[in-house]
Amino acid sequence: MDNIFIERLWRSLKQEAVYLHELTDGFVAERVIREWITFYNTDRPHTALDKRTPDEAYFDGKEMMKAA
Repeated sequence: MDNIFIERLWRSLKQEAVYLHELTDGFVAERVIREWITFYNTDRPHTALDKRTPDEAYFDGKEMMKAA
């Protein structure tokens, strides 16, 4: 049961980012994956989180840390 959530994350990452871009080298792959993970955490609502983003669910009532 504990592996279901990470497997769903990897499936979404592959289908929504990796398979849609030509990853010619590690730098391109890193950029595409970083951008998708940022989108996934900050902009994409999740039904399991009552249509909130992971950031909204995690930081609910907490001060959000700013990335450098």
